[in-house]
Amino acid sequence: MTSGPAGDPFDRLGVRGTPARLLVLTAALTLTALAAATVGLTLPASLPPDDPLGGPARFGIVVAVIAIAQLARLRFRSPAGMVSITWGEAALIVCLYLAPAGWLPSATLLGAGLSWTVLSLHNDRRPALEIVRIAASLAAATALAVSVATALGQPLLAAPTPMLALAVIAGSVTYLLVTAWLGGVTVGLRHGLPIGPPLLAALRGKLLMFVGNLAVGLVVVALLELDPRWLLLLPPLLWLLQQTYRYRLRADQERRTWRAFAEATAALNQLDERGAASAAVTGALALFNAELVDVDVARADGRWRRYRGDAGGQLVDREVGPPDLSEPDEHELVRALSVGAAPVGRLRVRFPRSAPPSNRERDAVAAFGDALAAALHDAATHRELRLVTARSSYEAVHDPLTGLANRAAMLGKGDQSLRQLAHDHPVALLLLDINQFKEVNDTLGHAAGDQLLRLTANRLSAMARPGDLLGRLGGDEFALLLTSAPVLGDRAAPLAHALRQAREIAERLAAPTEVAGVRMSIEVSVGVVVADAGTADLTELLRRADIAMYQAKEGGGNVAAYDGSRDAASTDQLALLAELREALKVDDQLVLALQPAVDLATGAPTGVEALIRWRHPRRGWLGPADFIRPVENSEQLGTFTRYVLDKALGVAAEWAREGLDVPISVNLSARSLLDPRLPAEIADALRRHQVPPRRLVLEITETVVMSELEIIDEVLATLRSMGVQLAVDDFGTGFSSLTFLTRIAVDELKVDRSFVIRMADSPEAAAIVRTTVGLAHELGLRVVAEGVETAEQRMALAELGCTSAQGYHFFKPMPADKIGAVLGSLRDSAESNVFRLRADGAS
Repeated sequence: MTSGPAGDPFDRLGVRGTPARLLVLTAALTLTALAAATVGLTLPASLPPDDPLGGPARFGIVVAVIAIAQLARLRFRSPAGMVSITWGEAALIVCLYLAPAGWLPSATLLGAGLSWTVLSLHNDRRPALEIVRIAASLAAATALAVSVATALGQPLLAAPTPMLALAVIAGSVTYLLVTAWLGGVTVGLRHGLPIGPPLLAALRGKLLMFVGNLAVGLVVVALLELDPRWLLLLPPLLWLLQQTYRYRLRADQERRTWRAFAEATAALNQLDERGAASAAVTGALALFNAELVDVDVARADGRWRRYRGDAGGQLVDREVGPPDLSEPDEHELVRALSVGAAPVGRLRVRFPRSAPPSNRERDAVAAFGDALAAALHDAATHRELRLVTARSSYEAVHDPLTGLANRAAMLGKGDQSLRQLAHDHPVALLLLDINQFKEVNDTLGHAAGDQLLRLTANRLSAMARPGDLLGRLGGDEFALLLTSAPVLGDRAAPLAHALRQAREIAERLAAPTEVAGVRMSIEVSVGVVVADAGTADLTELLRRADIAMYQAKEGGGNVAAYDGSRDAASTDQLALLAELREALKVDDQLVLALQPAVDLATGAPTGVEALIRWRHPRRGWLGPADFIRPVENSEQLGTFTRYVLDKALGVAAEWAREGLDVPISVNLSARSLLDPRLPAEIADALRRHQVPPRRLVLEITETVVMSELEIIDEVLATLRSMGVQLAVDDFGTGFSSLTFLTRIAVDELKVDRSFVIRMADSPEAAAIVRTTVGLAHELGLRVVAEGVETAEQRMALAELGCTSAQGYHFFKPMPADKIGAVLGSLRDSAESNVFRLRADGAS
């Protein structure tokens, strides 16, 4: 209800802001009460001729009894405000005995009016119109109640009998129902609410007191009939009964309040601002039975948004200015929301005018506000985390300068595109390099070089067609994968089409432009390779295109096609595979280099990665990059995989005999997982070496992660069921890792060394590491950071929550005959809380 200007007579009466229908109800009740009082006073009174009190005295006593019954009220809060329950039924029974029934409506109108006026002046501050409505409601209810009671008996100065008791009880029930119903109608008209909830709340709160009222009324009548002096014993008993009612009512309300408080605060646990604020508005309306709730939320950019709800259930939100900091009125509670020193927002709860907030409710609003502040702060933090994660995911697969796909995305998406095409479908890859780019950087500066790269990217994007894949590989190199080459009977047609595309691109890029105020032409060298989609992956296509591009540079032209006869690597790989066949038959060429991973907190060993090296009799020491790719594309992959696994499990068995329970990790090729016999072969090797499956960790690559072949999922699931553990190597460099984690359960994520090396200088790299560690913790996985080279990187990883790491900062890869002593030393010097595996009971 709004307040009018000071001195406004309508405001003092309570007319302003009162719904018209409620004014009509008040007028109808007032007329009904006045009519009942007038008719009742005109009825003949049947008092005894020798009545010692006389009519005026009896009327005065009745008025006093009714007034006292109203003053001795108990109150509790409901959605309509404060509901008052009184001794009205007891007063009705006593007054039916003391005075003619026709006097009671007028006595009620007078007594109730006086008592509610006193209560209003003392603390309620009710407007005059509301006092008139209350008195008229009680008088109308009394008129109907005495009609029912006198229809069943004549209680005036009559000795109590069972039939007479039944009559006055029926009148009391009528009085209870009529007053409760009128109260519900008033609430419905004032707040637009259904009358059911407040009606049931009033009846539930009054039930115990109603039974007591009947008993008190009948006892008082019996004592008056027996000897009025017995009434002197009643005040202490009535006081105790009143306290019992008050305690019971308060206990019930406290129980309901705390239950509602728990439900309201639990509902605040939302992951977005709108959900938390809406739950706060709804919860506060129900919890405090408020007529209006505002939740003002402070945004990080300085803007404010208000979420408002009223007793009618309407919820709206809109942008607002900073909240008004003036003092709230006596019917409002305002709570500033903050977490630490950071402001979050503001909570405003407006209580009904008839039920201003108590000290208890001030405390409850404060506690609810603190819970809301934490919820809004968590929602804002979660929103920022989502933005950082989305930005990090975008930046992981996009070149930050040009916005094109980066090398990792180019490789991943390119291989995916190739897999979706028919095996013999021709594809073309164009590799572009800007000529004299270094001279532009050296002469005009790096800003001009960046401008030139962006201009090149924009022109290439404009020339790319739907289905083409364009990316920047780094530096001044761009790649364009064409998957829509014409499929004709002439095998030369795809190459001719690709060469035309390459020449057109070179010509259009050479159109004059201005860079850093200098007019220039962008000249490029383009290497072109054409192959069937099923014959090579994108890495191999890039290698061939790179050879063609340098052929273009050496030949003095802009465009050159790949010539296999000039690719020394292709014939050399055939020789290398033949030599590998011989190496697999002996025991001294392919050797293991073992690198431990350590717990960042205790220094205890958490695992060992087995890396293969080739001690070639002619070529010298070869790393995996020198021979793994040809092996993966050859028929020797199965033999090679079994060889490495056998050596690794042999080393692990030696550790077990020395009392070292440390898992060993072996890298597994994507093609190995296409072999359904692999799980059985691994199980046989584990039995031969007597190594428990939990101590073998198979590291799978991003190529496996991005595969959706059912056979791979089946092989991995079988390995999991055996107890073998799985780790995702180089996690974060691909773009389908998260999808994979929903398909196949893994035990460990290994953060790629490129992020570890750059995280001190790159917020994006640090965000990816932080997100990966958080994801691992949420999923109950181990996380190992690769390539740790400095103490600063180790400290940064520990602060981010990473538990384990490997790299040159700890140990270089070492021979198998030395790893046992190192692991024993680490175990002995470490604290006892060695990081446990999931299979050992880790979460």
